[in-house]
Amino acid sequence: MEARGSGYNTSKFTLSTLGSTSTRHNLEEYISRFSANARQIFDEFAFSNWIERLDQHNLLYLVVKEFRGIDLHPDKVSNHEMGLIFEHLIRTFAESANDTAGEFYTPRDVVRLTTTLVFSRDHEALSGEGVVRTVYDCAAGTGGFLSSAIELVNEWNPNARLIPYAQELNPETHAICVADKLIQGYDTRNIKLGNTLSNDLLPGERFDYCLANPPFGVDWKKVQKAVKDEHRVLGYSGRFGPGLPRVSDGSMLFLMHLLSKRRPEGTRIGIILSGSPLFNGSAVSGESEIRRWILENDWLEAIIALPTDLFYNTGIGTYVWVLDTDKEARRKGLVQLIDATDVHTSMRKSLGNKRRWLTDEQIAEIARIHDAFEEGPMSKIFEAADFGYRRITVERPLKLRFQVTRERIAAYFESKPFQALKEKQQPVRKALESLVGDTLWRNRDDFLAELKSALEAQGVSLTAAQFKPIWTACGERDENAAICRGAKGNPEPDPDLRDHENVPLSEEIQDYFEREVLPHVPDAWIDKAKKDKKDGEVGIVGYEINFNRYFYQYQPPRPLEAIDADLKQVETEIAELLEAVAS
Repeated sequence: MEARGSGYNTSKFTLSTLGSTSTRHNLEEYISRFSANARQIFDEFAFSNWIERLDQHNLLYLVVKEFRGIDLHPDKVSNHEMGLIFEHLIRTFAESANDTAGEFYTPRDVVRLTTTLVFSRDHEALSGEGVVRTVYDCAAGTGGFLSSAIELVNEWNPNARLIPYAQELNPETHAICVADKLIQGYDTRNIKLGNTLSNDLLPGERFDYCLANPPFGVDWKKVQKAVKDEHRVLGYSGRFGPGLPRVSDGSMLFLMHLLSKRRPEGTRIGIILSGSPLFNGSAVSGESEIRRWILENDWLEAIIALPTDLFYNTGIGTYVWVLDTDKEARRKGLVQLIDATDVHTSMRKSLGNKRRWLTDEQIAEIARIHDAFEEGPMSKIFEAADFGYRRITVERPLKLRFQVTRERIAAYFESKPFQALKEKQQPVRKALESLVGDTLWRNRDDFLAELKSALEAQGVSLTAAQFKPIWTACGERDENAAICRGAKGNPEPDPDLRDHENVPLSEEIQDYFEREVLPHVPDAWIDKAKKDKKDGEVGIVGYEINFNRYFYQYQPPRPLEAIDADLKQVETEIAELLEAVAS
């Protein structure tokens, strides 16, 4: 076979000369004569097993004959068209197998939008002479992102060269990715097979561009040990220094992995994520710490909210994160949010869950809004600190009243602390029984004084730790009771009334506290012992990006007259239906 790419075949056979007899033998000989990089594709598809099964059912020659009549040369069928064909096949067979087709590919319109956003800043640079850049996908699937990036750059400058790198977990999709890049003439040694999170097979590489659409909401239990070990041992020297997300969703691990591939000169990244990485986790959680790391390093350029129903296997809302580790001057310290949820076109026929798509004109409009970097109905611009807050702990004083009843002391006598008193049990029992009655104490110190006198009368004394279970059993909250105070006279906090407030980083904590908290609970105070580990200030720092809050538009309720008219209309229709049934 004549080859113009990096793969070749030295067999005397072609598909058209395999023959109707000895087809299996000839086909196996034909495959064995491929170069190692091409033969890898057949191995990952377990092609020999399929040959054997088809041969056993006398179908092998019939299948070969059908394929030799199809011209799939790139001059006849473009890479884009081949991608659409593959998407159709994957979706069809994944549905029949109840599988998740979305793990294998990303819709081409979403890919085109993401690559356009990532590469748009470098349009001029990529139009120069002899340009060579690298692009990497850590969850490559069939390589759709890489192919789209190559096509886009080729449209801008046919002389520019974009070198693809990738890693993919699934052998069959990896094989397709390798085949695609082999046909295009690229070195497929850069396309690795393996789990990116547990075993980065391109550890020393850094890239100009990174693109990815990791699986939505997929857990990382299988690689939990390897990931946690890297986080614990290497810290920020590894890939997962900032923190680890919850085990039920590993998408932010891929985000950190891509950032570990940044070049000193700057790297642009485009990654498609579900909504959870925007807001999951409170302050000090893994997710919040990852967001903090990204925002405080000023790497987040923009987030674009996409319409629902764009993907084949899910209808959820998705977001394109665009990151740049060397932002242009006008974007430094700022983050752009774009609400493109209403930008879509309905499909004439749904494909799985995909009921909408983005036209070239709509992609261009979203890219224009992104490049303009201006405030508008669809675009909001924020400082990175606008997404941050300090989580302060608000305490209120413990106020208790006490009464010794038979029910309360009976419960105490059954408790473990009472059992631990051993030889003191009997005198403690007598002391408490002597206090049973209707007397109410609204001051803990007064009650403890009475309790100590009763115990002394029985010839026994208790430690503070032994006292606490007794007054806890006999006490109940009472707003009219005196505040319980500690040894230094400070109010003791009531754990059940403890609350937390998220104070925006742009506000002074005390100003916020006096405005938002004290008017409602005048006896509250801030626990100033709760400080952030990184900056040492009061309050634990957290970050979240509540997309809906920034684009929410108030819709006034309908007039009561209109609602009443609708109800009367429905009542009339129901009455007419009942009358028809009765007659």
